[in-house]
Amino acid sequence: MSSKEQDNTIELDQAQQRSSGTANSNSERPRRRRIIRKRTNRAGGNTIPSSIADNQALISAIATSLPIDYEFEILKTIWRIETSKAKHVALQMPEGLLMYACTIADILRNFSVAETISILGDVTYGACCIDDLGAKALGADLLVHYGHSCLVPLTTTSVPCLYVFVEIRVDVDHLVECFCKTCPAGTRVHVMGTVQFRTAIAAAAKALNERDRPATIPQAKPLSPGEVLGCTAPTNLGHEGDGKLLSDSKGEHVMLFLADGRFHLEAAMIANPSLRALRYDPYSKTLTEEYYATEKMKSIRMNAIRRAMDPSVQTFGIILGTLGRQGNPAILGHIRSLLKKHKKRYFILLLSEIFPKKLDMFPHVHAWVQIACPRLSIDWGHFFNAPVLSPYELNVVLGEQEFHETYPMDFYKENSGRWSNYHQENKSRQITNES
Repeated sequence: MSSKEQDNTIELDQAQQRSSGTANSNSERPRRRRIIRKRTNRAGGNTIPSSIADNQALISAIATSLPIDYEFEILKTIWRIETSKAKHVALQMPEGLLMYACTIADILRNFSVAETISILGDVTYGACCIDDLGAKALGADLLVHYGHSCLVPLTTTSVPCLYVFVEIRVDVDHLVECFCKTCPAGTRVHVMGTVQFRTAIAAAAKALNERDRPATIPQAKPLSPGEVLGCTAPTNLGHEGDGKLLSDSKGEHVMLFLADGRFHLEAAMIANPSLRALRYDPYSKTLTEEYYATEKMKSIRMNAIRRAMDPSVQTFGIILGTLGRQGNPAILGHIRSLLKKHKKRYFILLLSEIFPKKLDMFPHVHAWVQIACPRLSIDWGHFFNAPVLSPYELNVVLGEQEFHETYPMDFYKENSGRWSNYHQENKSRQITNES
């Protein structure tokens, strides 16, 4: 047998021959072979070539121009530009990262085949605000969206898109030490945060397990493990299957949230109202206990629902959010069918931002339902003169859904209600239900 054949072949009956000790037993059994094909190292489409990865001028430009703790994935972006032969690239990022936009544009312009780099300056609240339509109007061949995960399927965008999470390096040792000084051994901790800190979340959970603080990383699929959005979070953490809180004998359950603000944390607190919440700010390096007035919020939202249930409420305004991809046309189609079913009048209004003064210009509208961001109704709904409902709340108003004891934070969660983006009938983002 050649050396090549020896590399590619494993004879599985050798051990059986030794254990039997007889030639007869071997002759009675056919020789069994398993062919293992050699793996060859091929330069795949996702492998960044050395012409980019080892470009010292490029590496120097990144090191001297951008913060070392922020991973903007410049090499990956340049390789994507090269492979797609994009000549016009649009950059979109939240306001907290806009200060780096011109620097990134200069680097991409000097080290890639792109001839034009455009910066999209409209407000970007999250991945739902991805502005592929604006990029297309500019004539861009590729849109790079920074700071958020991939919520809107790439198969539905009008131009090719690349998501860059912008992972941020964190002092995980300090985070773990702060938690261990705050919570005793045996405390069960659920580690979550925003997508920028997903590596730190995994490292913190591993370290806490080693320090006798049993840690889990909850997941609301299709989001990344531990990732929380302002409208989507894991729920029922620290509860038995019947929804009851686990007993203290098994250790207190605590939420450890890694973020520099409260917006995303509040979604996790709404989804887990009985769980103690601790937030670690990686910039100030402080661990604080956080609170949310869940019952007050639910009372305010229930009041808006009751107002919209009044028989005198006959005219609804449906707001389809046009800030990026906030508004899902499939949800719009479902809402129209519900209002028709319940014999309510309605009209559709397209808005990129929703303000009280704007809606006051429609005094004949008795109630609104907005397909943009559920948090707009939760956080700001009481500032409007007419009820401003989320799609979930409209289902409650029309008797299609009971009001949940735990307010749902599931707008981008799989296997959620008909009002959510990842419900099977809404994934296509096309109006399919107009009965």
